[in-house]
Amino acid sequence: MIATGATDLLVLDLSGPALRAALSDLATAAEPTGGIEAYVGLLRLKAALFSERLTSGRATLLDEATFGELCGFIAPARRRAGAWIAAHGFPLLRARLERLLAGVPVAGDVDARLGAFVEAFAGEGIHRWARDLAAELLHFTAPDAVPLMTRWMWDAATATGVLREIWHETETLPDGPPVADDCATFVTLREELFGFLRDNGAFRDLPLLADLLCAHVYSGYIDRRGGAYLKTQFGAAPDPMAHTRRLLGLDAAAVRQPRQQAA
Repeated sequence: MIATGATDLLVLDLSGPALRAALSDLATAAEPTGGIEAYVGLLRLKAALFSERLTSGRATLLDEATFGELCGFIAPARRRAGAWIAAHGFPLLRARLERLLAGVPVAGDVDARLGAFVEAFAGEGIHRWARDLAAELLHFTAPDAVPLMTRWMWDAATATGVLREIWHETETLPDGPPVADDCATFVTLREELFGFLRDNGAFRDLPLLADLLCAHVYSGYIDRRGGAYLKTQFGAAPDPMAHTRRLLGLDAAAVRQPRQQAA
């Protein structure tokens, strides 16, 4: 159930069976291309790249080519941002990124940062990718302090995302919990995921491991929605990590290819 106690902390009570099934499937799916640790290693490199290019005031020095490089690791923004820049110019976007990333982000100011960034695009049409861009930049420049708050993690307006897939009351409330997609919800989600991962023997890189697990959960949702179409069109089953890599922007990263079985 969703409850608030004396400390007014949100409780989500995620589904243990759903999480255990997802973790087991992730381990099996990732093994042919290096295993879970290989993917966590790629996320470490992504976070290091974002930190190197954007923290400590470096956003003020950001050029369009470097931003394009970073966007290559942000699936929702990699194409749409280019079209926006062509229409409005990179200096305007850089000024907005400077405000988004000024100082060290902490959970207490994330909602304000995200809200101001997205609101800046309000008069230029619908740019839903701006939320995902800001969420990824805040998270991967400070993964220990800021949870991942992309729309595929939880979008309250459409009641879709990872939270719906791993919530314990999906039978009675199939649209997921009636909670906002604000920082308090994502912090609670992450803390409950950390607890699950610790109970299952994981203690290192928990923010990035949680990202990987969540991406694999949502990739399962994508597979269920499009699996039949893909099988009809392409015959062979898709790479079980393909959607997971794309959600995390790792689809262009080098991964170890599975060995070809002898005929």
